[in-house]
This record gives sequence, C-alpha cells and structure tokens, in this order.
Amino acid sequence: MRHSQTSLRPIDGHALVARIRQWGKELGFQAIGIAGIDLKEAEPRLRAWLEKGYHGDMEYMARHGIRRARPAELVPGTVSVICARLDYQDARARDSRTVLADPDRAFVSRYALGRDYHKVMRHRLQALAQRVEAEVAPLAYRVFTDSAPVMEVELARQAGLGWRGKHTLLLSRDAGSTYFLGEILTDLPLPPDEPVGEHCGSCTRCIDICPTRAIVAPYVLDARRCISYLTIEHRGPIPEPLRAAIGNRVFGCDDCQLFCPWNKFARTTAVGDFAVRHGLDGSGLVELFEWSREEWEARTAGSALRRAGYEGWLRNLAVALGNAPADERIVAALTARADDASAVVREHVQWALVRQRASRASG
Repeated sequence: MRHSQTSLRPIDGHALVARIRQWGKELGFQAIGIAGIDLKEAEPRLRAWLEKGYHGDMEYMARHGIRRARPAELVPGTVSVICARLDYQDARARDSRTVLADPDRAFVSRYALGRDYHKVMRHRLQALAQRVEAEVAPLAYRVFTDSAPVMEVELARQAGLGWRGKHTLLLSRDAGSTYFLGEILTDLPLPPDEPVGEHCGSCTRCIDICPTRAIVAPYVLDARRCISYLTIEHRGPIPEPLRAAIGNRVFGCDDCQLFCPWNKFARTTAVGDFAVRHGLDGSGLVELFEWSREEWEARTAGSALRRAGYEGWLRNLAVALGNAPADERIVAALTARADDASAVVREHVQWALVRQRASRASG
C-alpha cells in the first residue's frame, strides 16, 4: 500500500459508498460491500484450526498465522475493506452432475474452466481502486484476491455480502456460492455495511455429501481430507485411503456446492474470460492423461490449472483412471507412463493399474 495523507476533499462516506457500488457494477461486479477491520471474533477459530493442523502442508497459512485476522497488521494504515463479488458459472458448461456420473470423464471444478480468476479479479479490483482514487485523492490501497493472508469470507460476511455456510464458503440468498471474492484494503474511512443473518438452519447436505468427509463439523474443514486441497495444493502422494473417494475429480471438488439448496439461486456469468476452454468441462480421462508436457503448458496457459503443476495433473488423472471401470485403453495409457520420471506419478500409476486389473478380474 502506498501511504497517503488525509484526503484533500471532505468525504461524504455514504454517498461515496453508493458511487463505489455503481462503479463496481459498471466493472461487472455483482455486489460490493464495506467491512471494517475488527476480526477479533474470528481469531480464536483461526488459531484452533491451525493448532489442529487442518491446513495440511499449506505452510503459508501457519506462517502468516493470526495476521490473517488483523488487516491493519497485514497492510499498515488500513481502516476499511471494500469487498467485491464476481460470478463465474459459464451457462454453456456441461452439467456438473452428469460429468461426475460418468467415470470415464474428468471433472474439473467449475471455477477453473476458463481464465485464471486471480488475473480477472485483480484487474477489475485495480480499476475500481483507481476510480475511487480519482474521486478521493490521495488514497492508499492494496488489492487482494485469494492471493494473500486475507480472511475473505469473514470480511465479505461483515460487508453484508452473505453468511458463512457450514462448508465454510460464503453463501448468498440471491446467488448461492458460485462466485469469486476480492478485497481492496484502504486507508479511506468508509461506513461499514451490516452483516446478514445466517440461513443454513438445520441443513447438513454439504457435510453429508462430502466424498472424503472433510467437513469435520459445521463450519470446520480439515483441508487434509478435502479433494480440492489434495488435487491442487498438496504436492506429494495422495493418501491411499482417500483415493477411491476422489472418483473422477481431477482438479478441485464442487460437491458441497452442487448439493447446497441455496445454489438453486446461483447465477451464470457474462464474463467471457470464464468461458470453458479446451473442452475441460467434460473431457475424457485418457485423452487428458495423454497430454504431453508441451500440450499441458499450451492448454493451461493463463489457467488456474497451473496451480497443480504437470506432475500433480498426471497424479490426479492416474487416480481417476484407477477409479474408472476396467478398460484396455486405460490400462494402455497407464502402462505408457509406468516409467514416468516422477516418483509420485509412478506410484499413482501403479496403484491405478492394480485397480484396473482387479476390476477386470472381478468383472
């Protein structure tokens, strides 16, 4: 954040917030809210989560520790947070449940089918911040979108954009949870919005449907069991007891959202950057597993899929191939990578081959 002095103009906070909402709408955001920086109620939950090791090997979570709950320590001078919501569902993408039900196809979490959201959100947030700066100068700010130790769900909750669901994602009565969140931390004093009430009630569908039982209690996620963590953030072998439950999910998992009743109100996006690329809304597992490194590099350019890395991509696909029905094409594809340079890939290929052979023998 660039440090500023007091604004050169008197500020009518409520009028300015109204203009910020309008500018946000013009930039394509579906909702804008204002939060303060007092997250002390969230600190104990964060501390307990870290102490239980639920962050897995995401060491950056522990490294930043409770600074995540203290925006003014993360970015000195912060007094307000502008929170933004951007829908991501492509209306033309294949139906998620249909793809999940076809074990020969790869399921990629719907947020990752198009361009990397970090770039799309950051560009729009930066444009919004610059518009505010043009109105109220000088201004100090810093833009974030899932890229630093910011408690974005808690901030968005305080900004009135929704409530924290039992799956730990933000839920909105008019849009479910299929959207990205972004923040602008600023030294501009703005009147905060009021949080909205929770509306999960006694529903536990997200907890009950989780394939690996990663939601260990309402509002508590053990990342070490979460398919999104295992297929994206985790770099080593996937624990063998969890592999079968992963099914054909090769990058992320949307189950807790797919079966959430509030997502019947989920909206599709008009953002062209989020349109499906390279048929990744339901490509065949064998086809994707046969991509060379060069093909993978070309087809994932500018995509969130890069987060998993090529080795992780092959590892995940090997697990899905092991979970698929017995098929000679699958055995041939796996055998072709049995001597892969990566020990992690080799391990998962061997596991998959054992599964394929056992399935064929029992069939």
